[in-house]
Amino acid sequence: MLDTELRRKVAWLIAIRAIISTILLGTATFAQITAPGSFAVDPFFFLIGLTYALTISYAVTLRFVDRHRWLVDLQLGGDALIVSAFIYFTGGITSYFTSLYVLPIVAGSTVQFRRGGLLVAVLSSVLYVGLVLAQYLAASGLLTETWLMYSIALPARTAAGYTVALNVLLFMAAALLSGSLANSLRSAGARLEQASTEIADLQALNQHVIDSLPSGLATTDPNGRVLTFNRAAESITGVPFRSAMGRPINEILQLPPGVLTSIPSDGPTGGARRHEFRYRPAGAKGDLDIGLTATHLETPGGRAGFLLTFQDVTAIKKLERDAQIQQRLAAVGEMAAGIAHEIRNPLASMSGSIQILRQELPLSTEQEQLMDIVLRESERLNTTIRSFLAYARPQRFQIARFDVRRALNDTALLLRNSAEVREGHEIIVDVPADELWYEADEGQMKQIIWNLATNGLRAMPNGGRLRLIGAYEPSSDGVVLTVRDEGVGIPPEDLDGLFQPFHGSFAKGSGLGLAIVHRIVADYNGEIHVSSQPGAGTTVSVRLPARAAVAS
Repeated sequence: MLDTELRRKVAWLIAIRAIISTILLGTATFAQITAPGSFAVDPFFFLIGLTYALTISYAVTLRFVDRHRWLVDLQLGGDALIVSAFIYFTGGITSYFTSLYVLPIVAGSTVQFRRGGLLVAVLSSVLYVGLVLAQYLAASGLLTETWLMYSIALPARTAAGYTVALNVLLFMAAALLSGSLANSLRSAGARLEQASTEIADLQALNQHVIDSLPSGLATTDPNGRVLTFNRAAESITGVPFRSAMGRPINEILQLPPGVLTSIPSDGPTGGARRHEFRYRPAGAKGDLDIGLTATHLETPGGRAGFLLTFQDVTAIKKLERDAQIQQRLAAVGEMAAGIAHEIRNPLASMSGSIQILRQELPLSTEQEQLMDIVLRESERLNTTIRSFLAYARPQRFQIARFDVRRALNDTALLLRNSAEVREGHEIIVDVPADELWYEADEGQMKQIIWNLATNGLRAMPNGGRLRLIGAYEPSSDGVVLTVRDEGVGIPPEDLDGLFQPFHGSFAKGSGLGLAIVHRIVADYNGEIHVSSQPGAGTTVSVRLPARAAVAS
């Protein structure tokens, strides 16, 4: 950086030298034309030509000045020599151009700071004193060189000494002053550069902090048009900052009406409002749950717009719904355990008594039908209680390594021969050619498949294809059990409560089948994903991790 700065200054010095030489050449030519013989033209033009030649050589060696600093000193010394020659041809001690020495001194201070200015000042002083001394020695006859002879009258030696001393003092003062100014300017430039670097670092840090926020952050002008949009905001919305810049924030975030206008005007502490709404990203399959806080953007000059922070709370909302389901299921489980003991034993006694009476008493046809109804309803109630116990009572797992393909095929065989299958139903098993090993309770896996499959068959009252799919989890060693039907589908508003007890929508069934599935999958730390479209069928995927620690 310093080498580049030095080269830039030397380049400016070369350019200024060329400009001054051109101006002097033009002035001399004009003076010669208008007043021929007013001064010695040949030496003057010789000096200007020499200056041009040196300028060209300086330009050629410009690229070497950063490695060879003596080239800069050589240029400054050459300038002092040229000025001395110019002063010699214009009268020496009587010349009106002695102050031209200040130019190379200032140039030296500018390029080489105080050192350069003092160096050129000392050289200029030596040259000037030597020039004046040579003039007086030639005038007294001690020097007889032709080029030193002057036809002009020289001032008294006392006056000459005073003039020389004054000019030398002027040279040194100019060197010290310009050197101090150059050093001060360099220090100020260094501080400015350091401050600029610190500001740039702070701006970069500020931008990194904003971009590292996990929450979306957006600021707008008073009209609600986007000014800033951080990386998390781009990720949540799928809208890049360049596309969001200048657009209304209501349009980008799909805000409910009145979000910005509902922000109170009672100061920065009381002006934040929390909103939750659904957001559909461009090109995404599903909606997102967005939690947003909006407030006024306060600046020292007053309110400059709005500040909005928002998060994708879809996963949190799902966890909340799952927690609610777990709480409800736990409450139902406790209730089921108590009910089972209170109802099952009397029910068994009642059912046994009815069977004995039916066999021993002479009954009419109508009475036999009533007895059969009582027995069937007793069995149905017993089945419901058994399902309660299967859901609520802690299960004893018999973990063993088994082939999931066998469980799927066995369940499919039972389904094909069950009362759930109607005309037009087709059950297809889709499994890999190789073994699909998994460690779990095989009976529970069959129960998961059975409960999901019977729901799928009931969802296709007019027939359809039911697919039972087994595969390894692509990202782990777990398995995925998928049941896909072509039935009536499930409305979106019913998906959240799908695994709640007694949520069944079919006339036949206890309403506990999916709740039991959810309980088993939760015990294995698995996940259930349901996708459905009304009229287009439902797909339920059960993801079970590898060697999952079964919850006790």
